[in-house]
Amino acid sequence: QVQLVESGGGLVQAGGSLRLSCAASGRAFSSYTMGWIRQAPGKEREFVAGINWIGTSTYYADSVKGRFTISRDNIKNMVYLQMNSLKPEDTAVYYCTGTLRAFKGVVGPNDFNSWGQGTQVTVSS
Repeated sequence: QVQLVESGGGLVQAGGSLRLSCAASGRAFSSYTMGWIRQAPGKEREFVAGINWIGTSTYYADSVKGRFTISRDNIKNMVYLQMNSLKPEDTAVYYCTGTLRAFKGVVGPNDFNSWGQGTQVTVSS
């Protein structure tokens, strides 16, 4: 089990950028598959991005491919989500998530067991 705290959300104009950060506490952080999940009002949770334990494999939802980049630093116990070319459709609460499940076995939000409190991202037109 890891404790996760997100930061970096805010209000940005369409076309702008934000970088979300996730601080993790736990002795086994480097063993976790990590991800970012978002939820917008009236919509289901969406698995936005994922990264394996060593940072050599990544996943991106079609809706964010080419615009978002997930990364991790296992020395600093940090996970990041760089978001570029933001669109109003990206408006949501973004959650940092983790699981001991192997990266190749992660399909969606229900595969993650550790969740942060979330950070709000709002993109204006």
